[in-house]
Amino acid sequence: MADTLCRLAFLLPCRTQILTPVGAFRPLTIFTPTCLSFLAATSAPATVFQHRQRSSVFLVHAVVTENEEPKWWERSAGPNMIDIHSTKEFLEALSQSGDKLVVVEFYGTWCGSCRALFPKLCKTAEEHPDILFLKVDFDKNKPMCRRLNVRVLPFFHFYRGAEGRLESFSCSLAKFQRIKDAIATHNTARCSIGPPAGFGDLDFSDVSSPPEKPAEVTTK
Repeated sequence: MADTLCRLAFLLPCRTQILTPVGAFRPLTIFTPTCLSFLAATSAPATVFQHRQRSSVFLVHAVVTENEEPKWWERSAGPNMIDIHSTKEFLEALSQSGDKLVVVEFYGTWCGSCRALFPKLCKTAEEHPDILFLKVDFDKNKPMCRRLNVRVLPFFHFYRGAEGRLESFSCSLAKFQRIKDAIATHNTARCSIGPPAGFGDLDFSDVSSPPEKPAEVTTK
C-alpha cells in the first residue's frame, strides 16, 4: 500500500492529500519534487527580489553614463589645450607660459561658427605641442571678454612672453589659414628678456580681484 502511494505521489504535479486507511487521525500530505521546487521559489524573502531589482537599475544607469559623450566644447586636443574659467586662471596661464606662443580662443557654446572651427583647431593643437592653446567661454567670462574687446565669435588672441599680445582677430572655418599664418609668424625661435609687457586691458592686479559671477548662457 505504501509503495503504491509513493508512486502515485511522484506522478502528481503538486501538493496532494491522500486519505490514510480507516482509523487515521488526519490525511497524509505528500509533496512532489515539482511542488517542493515551487515552494522554495515562492517562499524567498521579498527583500532579495527588491535587491536584485535595484541592482539591475543601477547597472543600466551606469552603462548609460559611461556611453555619454562630452559636449563639443568640452573636448581637448591634449595637455597643451586648457579651459579658462576666470580672469585669475587666464593671467596665471599667460604668466607661466614663459616664451611659449599662446593662442587664446574665445567661443560660445551656442556659436555655430565656433563649433565648425573647433575640430580643426584641435588638430592644429596636436600638430604644435609646443604652443599653448587656451579656451575661454564668452558667456561665463563676459567681464573679462569685454575688457579684452571681444565682440565677435570666434575670436583669437596671440601672446608671447615679454612681447605681450601680438595679434588679435576674428576667424571662421573658411578663413582658418589666417590662424596658421599667425602661428608661422609668431612661433619662431626667440628668447624674452624681462617680465611680460602686458595683456591688453588686463594686468596682474586682476589676479587678486574677487571671483566673477558666471553669466547666464545665451541661447540665441
